[in-house]
Amino acid sequence: MSEFKILMPKLGESVQEATITKWFVKEGDTIEEDDPVFEVATDKVDSEIPSPVDGVISKILFEEEALVPVGEVVAIVEIEGEGDSDSDSGDTNDKETTDKDEDASADKAGETSKESEKDVSEKEASSKTVATRFYSPLVKSIAEKEGVSMEELESIEGSGQNGRVQKNDLLNYLESRKGEKAAPAKEVTAPKAESTKPAAPKISASIGADQQIIEMDRVRKLIADHMVRSKQTSPHVTSVVEADVTNLVLWRKKVKDKFQEKYGEKITFMPVFTEAVAKALMEFPIVNSSVSDDKIYLHPSANVGIAVAKPDGNLVVPVIKEAEQKNLLGITKKLNSLAEGARHNKLGPEDYQGGTFTITNFGSFRNVIGTPIISQPQVAILATGTIEKKPAVMETPTGDVIVVRHKMFLSLSYDHRIIDGAMGGAFVRRIGDLLEEFDVNREI
Repeated sequence: MSEFKILMPKLGESVQEATITKWFVKEGDTIEEDDPVFEVATDKVDSEIPSPVDGVISKILFEEEALVPVGEVVAIVEIEGEGDSDSDSGDTNDKETTDKDEDASADKAGETSKESEKDVSEKEASSKTVATRFYSPLVKSIAEKEGVSMEELESIEGSGQNGRVQKNDLLNYLESRKGEKAAPAKEVTAPKAESTKPAAPKISASIGADQQIIEMDRVRKLIADHMVRSKQTSPHVTSVVEADVTNLVLWRKKVKDKFQEKYGEKITFMPVFTEAVAKALMEFPIVNSSVSDDKIYLHPSANVGIAVAKPDGNLVVPVIKEAEQKNLLGITKKLNSLAEGARHNKLGPEDYQGGTFTITNFGSFRNVIGTPIISQPQVAILATGTIEKKPAVMETPTGDVIVVRHKMFLSLSYDHRIIDGAMGGAFVRRIGDLLEEFDVNREI
């Protein structure tokens, strides 16, 4: 028998950990390939993770509700293999080899016994302090290498989610500790690493006897944390334009029945918005990018995320990949499929991954305008408002006239670290121009 390790999958570009919400198996269960093993949840997606192999669950390493880093081993499966099948062959040769190996290892064991005893005693000493929060394997590895005890780790102020100690926090602490080397080791008090962000003020709500208290569910907590981190990461600026979409409204009214009859798909305004955004992103590549430290990563394809409201009130963002390569029918089919799957929790992790830009439709709630928050690590997000009939002045050969036109607001929030007002304004204006220039006689 050989072992296969099931890892926590990557469930999104910005997702570094996920919560195991349910195990479908227990230790000793026999599973087949593609059988569901466990369910995970992030602020972007809830998904069942299938087994990639046939075998027997020999060990489950995390309990339900555990927060697990991406890439961490969560379960071990025993599978049929050739790992032990040759163990009885060549007995004589194996015995001689084993004897030699044992003699050689005995010398090494004698040399390392003192070091092993020292390591064990150090580990026992550090284990006296019980961890009260999660530490990633990388942080643990650095701490062990630098001789940082669990007690010291617990004293470090973390800048990550829920106060988690991140790599930079530990490195800052180690740098601070070097400055205190002159003092005797026993007298050194571990200094707290300076936080990279100001502490949020604690606001106490006044609770009355007749007030109802509702606990945030897990997804709402994750969304809240994601939104706060986005505001702390990116200096948000919003530019707004008003677009005359009369041609688009008249075209949709003319073709919507024929479109559904011909293709079996309902045509809304969102596929046209997505088509215009994808084209504009190819013209303004800096808006179709991500930021990491002081580097900007330009994406070759317009992977457009569409915000979808679920029946439980939470929000998810499935992604239309390579939207710039799809025609209007292709975008419509993909959009309808993703929206339906998202509302019924039928999408997989791959449907939420790789987004480079996001559209959120405030107009579906009859909202005129909004200032959306960027979905990290993207650098911009577009909000589309409701379409309304408005009086407008139009020029004619005989003079100006007031006519009724269909208009809407487009608002773009963008990361001011890399997109300035001129770029952001030009980009959202380009989307508005593409919608205003829509061909009312376009064939379906």
